[in-house]
Amino acid sequence: MDEDTTGSKTERSVGPEIWRNTLSHIPTLFGRLAYIASLRDPHTGRYHHYGMERLFGNEAAELMLRQSHSEIFSRWLNCGLEEQKHDLEDYLSDTLAGGRPAEMNWSRFPDYLTFVPPEAGEVERRLYASDLEILLEILKVEDGAASPDPDASPPR
Repeated sequence: MDEDTTGSKTERSVGPEIWRNTLSHIPTLFGRLAYIASLRDPHTGRYHHYGMERLFGNEAAELMLRQSHSEIFSRWLNCGLEEQKHDLEDYLSDTLAGGRPAEMNWSRFPDYLTFVPPEAGEVERRLYASDLEILLEILKVEDGAASPDPDASPPR
């Protein structure tokens, strides 16, 4: 398919609907953020989704994915910490196939800073990073309290 960014009126209205349907299969907002961030090439900054590119052309797909990334990121930032915490717990539970976050090797948690869209401002980046650091620390503490390290020394 050619790279015409204008496309027909039908293509322009159907594309976002197909993409929303694709994203609707990801149950968490953080999961959607992680997914769309994974479609961005870290070397070029361009987004790639084979199916969308094939249907709508590279440029139209790129624009749709870039806008979607920014929208999902904004939605995440507009959630309160409690809502973010529940969403992140659900994401981790899905990622761990029903396991508990306590069973997760936290050092292998993806670099969540790569989930930030390139268009995000510095304030948004800082808010996102601080929220995630707080949430991850809360989850570590809660899971540590729920399932203490059996090798740890007893408190004195």
